[in-house]
Amino acid sequence: MAVTRIVCVAGARPNYMKIKPVMDALERHGADVVLVHTGQHYDESMNDVFFRDLGIRPPDRYLGAGSGTHAQQTGRVMAAFEPLLDELSPDAVVVVGDINSTLACALVTAKAGPLLAHVEAGLRSRDWSMPEEVNRVATDRVSDYLLAPSPDAAANLRAEGYREDQVHVVGNVMIDTLLANLERARASDVLDRYGLTRGRYGLVTLHRPANVDDPDALRGLLKALGGIAGRCPLLLPVHPRAAERLAAIGVPAGIRLVPAAGYLDFIALQDGARVVLTDSGGVQEETTALGVPCVTLRENTERPVTVREGTNVLAGTDPDRITATVNRVLDDPPAPRCPALWDGRASERIARVLLEGGTARTRARPTDLAPGATSGPA
Repeated sequence: MAVTRIVCVAGARPNYMKIKPVMDALERHGADVVLVHTGQHYDESMNDVFFRDLGIRPPDRYLGAGSGTHAQQTGRVMAAFEPLLDELSPDAVVVVGDINSTLACALVTAKAGPLLAHVEAGLRSRDWSMPEEVNRVATDRVSDYLLAPSPDAAANLRAEGYREDQVHVVGNVMIDTLLANLERARASDVLDRYGLTRGRYGLVTLHRPANVDDPDALRGLLKALGGIAGRCPLLLPVHPRAAERLAAIGVPAGIRLVPAAGYLDFIALQDGARVVLTDSGGVQEETTALGVPCVTLRENTERPVTVREGTNVLAGTDPDRITATVNRVLDDPPAPRCPALWDGRASERIARVLLEGGTARTRARPTDLAPGATSGPA
């Protein structure tokens, strides 16, 4: 075994579903796994309930980063992670997704010397105004292992010049977690609690700054949702960052606001919905795996495979276009389709890559040239 101690980093709700199966697979193969929680998400509705639902053990280390601007948050995570990494001396660090904690721990790891693995590498929205896009690109650049969820993500990496030994198409770890917990989710009583009938409601999520921080943009989205709710009642579990803004503007009739849901309840709500409207990347993937029609309330997506090979439709943010798109989906739902390797075994493939891939002393590092390549004009 080339790698023995591996630090796995999680910091916010989107990370938890991705890191759990990777930790489990590494431990099954004998690795010493240390779970570090940066504390980027820290309230109960975004944090503790997910650890309980997913059966994630308490973090071995907690950094307590908290909220703040992008620079403040990234800097606090880096300052806390640097001495911890020196203390732990791992062979490798695994970061997942595209949040500020992902980039912060990636930069510290790259300077400290252990191998760095990025789960969900190669996703690209082509939208440089999205902080997540900057985090994704910068994290990929300093990573030794680029663990791509789908062939299109790997194609992005190859087009950007990464070596073949860095790029591995492993599948989607989010789907590992979904499939492992689907029967438990379907046993949830959340539909009964909210008086919902399977296939008779729509589910909405809103959290991206471009959608909820701009009052005019949020009003436009609510206008569209109000029109849709006249045909299909909508349930909107409220993300903490959107709660005050929604309360200030007010929501149209037919849209029911409820508290943020835990993992199992939220999967059950997706699974039972007639349609899901979202600005979340993870929800685009989960609905595709569930075969549930999804309408994405963004102008772009870093997960185009969910549109090409799944049930996702990109609607943009114009209210009239959103309404027309949702009505079309309700009239003629897309047929269920699921991309290759979204089979519940992505974490096993990741573990094999990490444990068989060599060490920081034996592997080429991120800026080493491929055999036969030159560094510039002859």
